[in-house]
Amino acid sequence: MNPVAKLLIIGGVILVIIGIIWQVGGRFIPFGRLPGDIAVEKDNFRFYFPVVTCIVISIVLSLISYLFRLFK
Repeated sequence: MNPVAKLLIIGGVILVIIGIIWQVGGRFIPFGRLPGDIAVEKDNFRFYFPVVTCIVISIVLSLISYLFRLFK
């Protein structure tokens, strides 16, 4: 099988697994609504920027990347 096709299939499976975890885990962990996230709500205006959520995602992805490089 073509290596690009394998990569796309594996990437798709990983995205599906992440989506399922996000749906199930969202009930227990308020991911996207963590303390420190900026939320401004006015009459006709709503602004939301998940600062802390972005930092948590960055740290987790950095740790995963580090582990892949460590065991390679």
